[in-house]
Amino acid sequence: MANLKALRIRINSVRSTRKITSAMKMVAAAKLRRAQESAESARPYAERMARMMGSLASAFAGREDAPALLAGNGKQDVHLLVIVSSNRGLCGSFNVGVMRAVRARIAELRDKGKEVKLLCVGRKARDLLRRDFGSAIVDTITDLDKNFSYQSITQISERVTELFEQGEFDVCSMVYNKFQSVMTQVVTWQGLIPAMADDDASESEDDGLNGAVHIFEPDENEILEHLLPQNLGIQLFRGILESQASEHAARMTAMDNASRNAGDMIDRLNTLYNRTRQAAITTEITEIVSGAEAL
Repeated sequence: MANLKALRIRINSVRSTRKITSAMKMVAAAKLRRAQESAESARPYAERMARMMGSLASAFAGREDAPALLAGNGKQDVHLLVIVSSNRGLCGSFNVGVMRAVRARIAELRDKGKEVKLLCVGRKARDLLRRDFGSAIVDTITDLDKNFSYQSITQISERVTELFEQGEFDVCSMVYNKFQSVMTQVVTWQGLIPAMADDDASESEDDGLNGAVHIFEPDENEILEHLLPQNLGIQLFRGILESQASEHAARMTAMDNASRNAGDMIDRLNTLYNRTRQAAITTEITEIVSGAEAL
């Protein structure tokens, strides 16, 4: 039979773990509400901006004066993948889906003879990819958790723009978990350079941008000079907001499951403890009776 003292220690340990997971669940739930509101607020503007950039890219196709951020540099030899992950664990399969999609995309591009570079947003992307693709990682951004705002995205958008202007890559795309519900987060790819509409924006109701005649005032180059970096920042901002909401949802679900499993384990351990204690008492009574009979 199991030792009663060891069982008591184990039961207390599991109870302590359940308190921690329950607290983490409540914290994640509180953060999720704020993150979900932020992601859903940013989504319409980002999708409309992406559609407009996709429409402009089509309008500028073939023009020699087309801005590189809009239409690309004419090459597709080097791909930069911006990977949005979490800084912390204990969030279920949140990072697993993104890493699976990244590995598949890397294999696909390399099979086509393309070079791949990685920019990791979040420690988990770096840690999970460093062993196999360490030489491809050009930078890692890990300080976006606290007081995250649109201004916080500047370091990423400026870094991406800097690498592009230095000729370090030709095509840039971002992968992140898009928040759909507490139980559902979808791994999503978004093209950043050249600018293009994402799948959700393309499938939305037509808002008149397709085939529209664009009038620039005062000058198209001056406007696009400011608008294109803003679009890059907006798409990165939207992707990270979606990822943060998805992370909190995944962590809340994971901690809820952990708390339930801890409760089930406590019940099983209590049952085992009571049976062991009962058996010990029965054995002791039997020994006393046997001793009395011997006298």
